[in-house]
Parts: sequence; C-alpha cells; structure tokens
Amino acid sequence: MTTLDAVPTDPDTTATEPSTVDAPAAESSAAHATVATPTGPFTFVVDDAGAVLASGWTDDAASLLPSIHRVLRPASSRWSQELTAVSDAVEAYYAGQLDAIDAVAVRQRSGPYVEKVWESLRAVAPGSPTTFAQLAEAAGHPTAIRATATACARNGATLFVPCHRVLRQDGTVAGFRYGKPLKQWLLTYEDGGTPTF
Repeated sequence: MTTLDAVPTDPDTTATEPSTVDAPAAESSAAHATVATPTGPFTFVVDDAGAVLASGWTDDAASLLPSIHRVLRPASSRWSQELTAVSDAVEAYYAGQLDAIDAVAVRQRSGPYVEKVWESLRAVAPGSPTTFAQLAEAAGHPTAIRATATACARNGATLFVPCHRVLRQDGTVAGFRYGKPLKQWLLTYEDGGTPTF
C-alpha cells in the first residue's frame, strides 16, 4: 500500500481511526452577508461564534450551505449587516491589504488529513503560491498529491483558506471551483500585477 492509498480522501472518515457519528447541527443557525468586489459578489456564511463556515464568489448564500460539513451545517442562515469583521477583512484584502483575511476565524470539519491540508493552506503567503506536491509535504504526506488536490477541492471557505494559491507541479493554474480566470486574477493580484477579469 502506498502512502497515497493510506491517506483518506473521504472527508468524513479516516483509514486509521473509526468514523464517529456526529449529530447534525439542526438546531444551529448562521448569518451571511455579501460584499461587492472587483471579481463579483463575495458571500460568506458565519456561525454564532463569528467563524466563517463557507464562502465564495456568489450572491446566493444557500448555494454555499452544502459545502458545510453536516455537523456544522446550520438549519438556516439569515442576512446580517453585523458581520463587519469579516466584510471589513474582505474589503481590506481587495484594497491591497492581502493579509487582512488571515485573522478571520474559519470553522470547517472533515477527516484529519483534509483538515491538515486546510490548515497548511492558511500558511501559504500571498504572492508565494505553492504546488500540490509542496502542500502535500507541508501537510505531512509528501506522496499524497491526489489526496491533497481533493482536499483543496473540498475547501468550502475559499479566500480565507486560500486554495487559489496552489498550482500544478509545472506552475500552471489548476482547476478552481469559481473558474480558472478568477484564480488567475487572484494570483496576479497577490503577486502585485494588474489583473484583468
């Protein structure tokens, strides 16, 4: 068995630990807001403690809810103008303060390896993209490149967990949930260039 085979790709189970049965967060609620950005509307869903559960370039908060793990997924989300800490960070990011998003709390749930990849993504600095192989190494499984790519694809808190900062081994832009043009825009912007979209 290779290391890649030993690394779980199912976000809800691991190969080394028995799966646990968690009750869904049916009693919880969340709030959401949308910020206008140069790349289109950016919406985020935040739990009662102020942590981002999901985010993305859409104006439809309901479309983000399925990306939230079942034990964190709120029964509902209401629009709120009181999410200024998150909206201010997004606005500051687009105003050139690229590290403004780093202080935003994020709450995601998955298997241990996927969570380690997400944690490692938060350490990737703007303007210094990494490759899937380098990210796999940072997450502790250097041969788990496909599992690392899968973890990136399952990231529901885009921008705050910057999966857009991961490139293919040859340095080209890999897929992105919101499209390669947006990913290229973000990379060019973070590198100090003048992006077009």
